[in-house]
Amino acid sequence: MNKGIVIKSTGSWYSVKSESGQIIDCKIKGNFRIKDIKSTNPIAVGDHVQFRLDEQDEDDTNKAVGLITEIADRKNYIVRKAPNLSKQSHIIAANIDQAFLVVTINYPITTTTFVDRFLASAEAYRIPCTLIFNKIDRFNKEQIAHLDDLIETYQNIGYRCLKTSTKKNIGLDTLKSWMTGKINVFSGHSGVGKSSLINKIEPRVNLKTKEISEYHLSGMHTTTFSEMFELSFGGYIIDTPGIKGFGMLDMEKEEIGHYFPEIFERLEKCQYYNCTHTHEPGCEVKKAVIENEIAESRYYSYLGLLQSDEKYRN
Repeated sequence: MNKGIVIKSTGSWYSVKSESGQIIDCKIKGNFRIKDIKSTNPIAVGDHVQFRLDEQDEDDTNKAVGLITEIADRKNYIVRKAPNLSKQSHIIAANIDQAFLVVTINYPITTTTFVDRFLASAEAYRIPCTLIFNKIDRFNKEQIAHLDDLIETYQNIGYRCLKTSTKKNIGLDTLKSWMTGKINVFSGHSGVGKSSLINKIEPRVNLKTKEISEYHLSGMHTTTFSEMFELSFGGYIIDTPGIKGFGMLDMEKEEIGHYFPEIFERLEKCQYYNCTHTHEPGCEVKKAVIENEIAESRYYSYLGLLQSDEKYRN
């Protein structure tokens, strides 16, 4: 039996990179399903699998293909709702080491609401997230001061932050070192410079990155196919249209506060065990907002998710 990692999914076929470095086209065993996951695709990019060889491709009798027989337990995965199947989901990536959210305070504007929604999603999926504040060469002193305030807010919560500029080569070596040996996901609004960062960090995949960029910039995310690209300095970067949205998991409203670390750490101190942090007396979270221990922007993002979850979901 052979072991490998799924690096591309096209629906019925999976490209698996074996432990020896070979890329094997594989299918899945007939009734192969993952326990307790109602999904349109039982296997996703990033999955560690076992497969056997010597099955023959019907279109090419000289080409040996693989049959995936087993999948290892996942440490995490990202899902989105499957088209026309509201009760099922589509797994778009698995076993992610870290996500990078590329943010610009201008050219274009990334709102704190979007940032906080993404971070809550990453917490829900158990994926560590880093904030990359890009295009800092374009900002004036006032904008830089605003940026520094934002960075302080998120660093105080515990999120790793980095200033970058592809034009001035600022922060790129640090970003590359953080990506090394990891399975990475990049996200962010169109125009924030995701593709430029990737091109600078990994020039040898320029063509592939350009194709990725065109997907992001066009906004035409109609395909559900995902692919993982190997980095020359060690590690991988995953591109999938679904990660552009990185939508919220379906969760109960009382769970939303669990995915805001500064709210979660104060839950036990609230007067009521099921405190929603909106109107209850003796709320430690509201007290922390008043005393500037929790940023107002973060609190309002929490309220937005709490009061109108459909509005803030994909």
